[in-house]
Amino acid sequence: MSNKQILITGATGFIGSHLVETCLERGFKVRAFDRYNSNNDWGWLEESKYKNEIEVILGDIRDYDSVSKAMNNCNSVFHLAALIGIPYSYVSPLAYIRTNVEGTYNILEAAKNLELEEVLITSTSETYGTAQKVPISEDHPIVGQSPYAASKIGGDQLATSYFKSFNLPVKIVRPFNTYGPRQSSRAIIPSIISQLLNGSNEIEIGNLTPTRDLTYVKDTCEGFIQIHESNKLFGEVVNIGMNLEISIGDLVTQIGSLMGEKIIIKTNKKRIRPKNSEVERLLCDNSKLYKFTNWRPSFNLKEGLEEVIKWMRQSNNLNLYKADRYNI
Repeated sequence: MSNKQILITGATGFIGSHLVETCLERGFKVRAFDRYNSNNDWGWLEESKYKNEIEVILGDIRDYDSVSKAMNNCNSVFHLAALIGIPYSYVSPLAYIRTNVEGTYNILEAAKNLELEEVLITSTSETYGTAQKVPISEDHPIVGQSPYAASKIGGDQLATSYFKSFNLPVKIVRPFNTYGPRQSSRAIIPSIISQLLNGSNEIEIGNLTPTRDLTYVKDTCEGFIQIHESNKLFGEVVNIGMNLEISIGDLVTQIGSLMGEKIIIKTNKKRIRPKNSEVERLLCDNSKLYKFTNWRPSFNLKEGLEEVIKWMRQSNNLNLYKADRYNI
């Protein structure tokens, strides 16, 4: 059992809840931080088999006081709390600035004042914009094509500045598109699967041509752990991805095939990003992760999709998804 105490922000969400469980399985003590709500709801951790082993603190990432108090007596922080839906960032850019930029500031400032040993900041491949060269390495230009991407770039740059200005032991983790059980219906994979499981073969999709590099959530969590364990990645940005790309159209077809369904694709204009905001191509260069850690993926796309389909076939999970609605 490690005596290291890790604070994980965004801990009750999709990736965060999986990461909490992975860290507990590795023997870390975990303090889980997520947004205050009056029901004391722990999100995906409510059903976790490790529920009684987790210290959960509810606060607000935008509030320095609650962040600093949650971080007290921790050795490291894995910062995942963020607003992540791209379509909603067109509706309320300021919400993304307050959560993703100011929230990251609160993490960095509190970690500096409390002299933490390590700060992992979660970035996103959306910060690269449409690929200007492939595969996309960490030195690829940064382009904010949506308010969401711009807010994440702001948080990343702030983290880099704290490393350079204050010697804060920062690492920036940059996952490409993560998928898996518990992902919200605003994401493409659960959206397709939930529509099929609800009896609709006419699948409503936005743009079919963009490509994405998809990583199963357990492999993403393993990337966090491996980056955490490396002593050579302070001050660095590190991609997590598979170095494989698939178009949205081909992804729909593959899911249909795995579920034994013949799909009719309907383009829904509501689901299409503004033309200059669409990131057309993402393909991860994961050579830095391979070089400096022992990370190797355990799931290929077919195996990962089968895990998601199996999980969503359970009626109590499917009931969480409003398949007939476009969720932003």
